Amino acid sequence: MPQPFVHLHLHTEFSLIDSTLRLKELIARTKELGMPAVAVTDQFNMFALVKFYRTTVAAGIKPIVGADVLVSSPEDPDNTYGLVLLCQNREGYLNLCRLLSKGYQEGQYHGVPILRRDWVSQHTDGLIALSCGRQGDVGKALLNNHPNKARQYAQAWMKDFPGRYYMEIQRTGREQEQRHERHALRLAADLGLPVMASNDVRFLDRTDFSAHEARVCIHDGRLLSDKRREVKYSAEQYLKGPEEMAELFADLPEALENASELAKRCNLELSFGKYYLPDFPTPDGQSVEDFLKIASLKGLEERLNVHGTAQDFTDDDYRDRLELELNVINGMGFPGYFLIVADFIRWAKNNDIPVGPGRGSGAGSLVAYALKITDIDPLQYDLLFERFLNPERISMPDFDVDFCMEKRDLVIDYVADTYGRNQVSQIITYGTMAAKAAIRDCGRVLGHGYGFVDSIAKLVPMDLGMTIGKALQQEPELKQRYEDEEDTQGLIDLALSLEGLTRNAGKHAGGVVIAPSALTDFTPLFCESGGGSVVTQFDKDDVESIGLVKFDFLGLKTLTIIDWALKAINEKRRGHDKE
Repeated sequence: MPQPFVHLHLHTEFSLIDSTLRLKELIARTKELGMPAVAVTDQFNMFALVKFYRTTVAAGIKPIVGADVLVSSPEDPDNTYGLVLLCQNREGYLNLCRLLSKGYQEGQYHGVPILRRDWVSQHTDGLIALSCGRQGDVGKALLNNHPNKARQYAQAWMKDFPGRYYMEIQRTGREQEQRHERHALRLAADLGLPVMASNDVRFLDRTDFSAHEARVCIHDGRLLSDKRREVKYSAEQYLKGPEEMAELFADLPEALENASELAKRCNLELSFGKYYLPDFPTPDGQSVEDFLKIASLKGLEERLNVHGTAQDFTDDDYRDRLELELNVINGMGFPGYFLIVADFIRWAKNNDIPVGPGRGSGAGSLVAYALKITDIDPLQYDLLFERFLNPERISMPDFDVDFCMEKRDLVIDYVADTYGRNQVSQIITYGTMAAKAAIRDCGRVLGHGYGFVDSIAKLVPMDLGMTIGKALQQEPELKQRYEDEEDTQGLIDLALSLEGLTRNAGKHAGGVVIAPSALTDFTPLFCESGGGSVVTQFDKDDVESIGLVKFDFLGLKTLTIIDWALKAINEKRRGHDKE
């Protein structure tokens, strides 16, 4: 029976820079190898957290949540080192959210988020720290022949993480690992520090190393054949099973046992299916349910006075429909959602920002019509409210609100000012390596000429959802070249191994979340260098999974052009009137 083992230092494709490990493959192999738990510690992010958590739980595996971070040295800010942080509980998760967000918003240097040492000291509760082997401050000091500094660093971490700091030992065949291990084990024994084995995982199988190196080169803009290129990884950094790790650490079984015991200390529980709406301010302590009812009845009377009823309907039909909708909205707990949407639409209209009349299933709501969220009478067009909200199918209401493309950001600014800038954010999206892009990127790192690579990429059809596999089936010339030309086969095989991997982070076209408290109480934040354009680290599906409510602020060019045209016409009319 092999020594039990759990991988606690592991990057997935969501690290964006140095892993080809896909989540589904990771979970399937972890289960196949009989490991009870696994951690994901992507490089300075938790992009994959919700997907990882739900997939592992569904597979009967314990998810361990964490991140690989960079920390700056107090005495030398240009000198950075690694640290691995793992969440023990919800408090640790919130602290990690705050640290990652702070790193992106305040600590970026040349586009790389870096934590200050004192920031980490202020947010250690509920977190376990791993020394990060050779890449950590202790490891670097040991390798630079500064044992006293290494001891000081280790003691400082032990103070910040009492009983929660581990000396990480890696045996992946990389430079200086053996030397680091000798010194690290001696220091750990002197200080009574527990040692922990890790394989610093970056890919699934040993055979994936070449594809992994190609991915690293794509990110770094280097050629695979470049002899001056620093090789930071080894073919041993694959997802090894308990037997392989037991053999590798046969002389240090306590390091394996500590990894397994450490996993037992990490018990973060996330809940899904509950929604958290921000508080909508109501006068005189009035409930949001009562306020929505009063505002809707008043709005309906105004609509009926101006537009009247639809053919074959009476005022009572409208009031009955309104009452029915209000009961559903209030019963499902969404009165605040309608009031928030009505408020920012009203502000936009009052500030000369064109707003669309409403579309999608939201146009079936009479309450939305009464609150002037939409300008479409659902009774006149026989539109069903149940398509928008249905108590038998619990889901968030979702109004697609169109704004003038030029002025949409003004509405988002208004919402941020109203509810607090630390509670409002746009939503992240992830770009993937599509078929053509994968071929071009792989051709570049393999050193092939542009003309050769372009001739292959152009054979991939432009159809939506096209993959390299489909292209090989549909395009005879591509298949022929793949079978006849060795260079083409090598290029396409490499591109196939990387196709579909998460490549970069962007911003959702219109999604905005408004949280009831600081966003970092729910999700870590991400932003580009400079601290602007803050987005959640979870995509739209994951954001809704953890209970945050998405509002769609869509920029529509048509509204902008109509606005220009109306203003030009009115200006011309005023000119004629003066004449």
